[in-house]
Amino acid sequence: MSKYIYGIDFGTTNSAISIIDTTTNEILKTFNESSLIFFPQPLQRSTSTTYFVGKEAIERYVASNMKGRFMKSIKRVLPRSGFTETRIFTKKYKAEDLVCIILKYLKEKADDFINEDIKKAVFGRPVVFDEDPVKDQLAQDRLLKASKLAGFEEVAFQMEPIAAAFTYERAISKKEMVLVADLGGGTSDFTLMKLSPSKLKSVHRKEDIIGQGGIYIGGDNFDSSIMWDKGTYHFGRGLTYKDFDNTVEVPKSFYLNITSWEKMNFFDSLRLQSALDKFDYLTGRNPRFKNLISLVRNNLGYSVFQSIEKAKIELSEKEKVNFEYAQSGIEFNEAISIEEFSKEIIGEDVQKIRAYLLDFLDKSNTKPAAIDTVFMTGGTSMVKPIKKFMVDLFGENAVKSGDNFNSVANGLAYSHVLFFKP
Repeated sequence: MSKYIYGIDFGTTNSAISIIDTTTNEILKTFNESSLIFFPQPLQRSTSTTYFVGKEAIERYVASNMKGRFMKSIKRVLPRSGFTETRIFTKKYKAEDLVCIILKYLKEKADDFINEDIKKAVFGRPVVFDEDPVKDQLAQDRLLKASKLAGFEEVAFQMEPIAAAFTYERAISKKEMVLVADLGGGTSDFTLMKLSPSKLKSVHRKEDIIGQGGIYIGGDNFDSSIMWDKGTYHFGRGLTYKDFDNTVEVPKSFYLNITSWEKMNFFDSLRLQSALDKFDYLTGRNPRFKNLISLVRNNLGYSVFQSIEKAKIELSEKEKVNFEYAQSGIEFNEAISIEEFSKEIIGEDVQKIRAYLLDFLDKSNTKPAAIDTVFMTGGTSMVKPIKKFMVDLFGENAVKSGDNFNSVANGLAYSHVLFFKP
């Protein structure tokens, strides 16, 4: 029996795998990678489908002049009951097949590092994949199927913010009441938990968990809002055409689809292509609508969202940035101030997260002043309006940050004592 177990954080934006030596309870190595897949367009129809993951997916995508299928935010497909499969060139893929590709990639990296084929893993899951319990269970079932397809035989699931709490617990010297805020691409999850260095090896921790919950809002929602407010105009939102005596606006569904990555991944049907041609004609070959056609047909979605991500990251440090794009004849430059970003673009979503958190604390019978530490992790924890309301609620000294990309995977590995006997 191997002394190694993996902790695996399959994330919306990034994924990580931590290797723990169960005899010493020490993390040997953590690998992380962007949760991206690129399927290059085959040279011949009979050619089998190939794919690349993470950084190599980006490199191959760019090198191929964006010819193929580029997929991001696959985790957000897991709870979608309406998604059964997608055809990628000659092969059909279910949700678990797509997730399996990333899990196998991570497993192979870790297996190669320790030169073993490890079959046990603790997987993270958000507190809510979806606020509908049926869809939430569907998402976990699909993740379990993906783990089995990737070669794991014994699998346990741990809430991601609890895993982050276990990582933070190893850094404290006294008892603390801790709110863990795991803020990722797809969800904002919270766990309120009593932590103590004396509990590091304890198996029974249920009594230490005071509350846990989450809301289905994350960094992807912020990206979508930037695209809607600052990008979609340049792709024709608001254009009109004549339908007999009526003036009609181009369907908003086009623009709702290009603001959502999980929808944009599958936004390439023949029916859509026909609809684009129809509205191109109806809008008088308007240059802005031509941009939408170029976006879809040249598979430019990822490059647009890279520009959005760049602007969002820069807004964590600067008062004003530019969301600019220039590729395949599409050119625009939109200024975004931190005030506009905070209030008009993502203000509604930030307020929803704040309201959810206050309700969560109220249901846990806990006042903000009773919390010793707010441990923030996940890429969205760096968004300035999020951090600001946390500091306003709990005080600057209480708010701390961890390793935004590895703390959950490490905590999942530490969680092995809760699920697997030595």
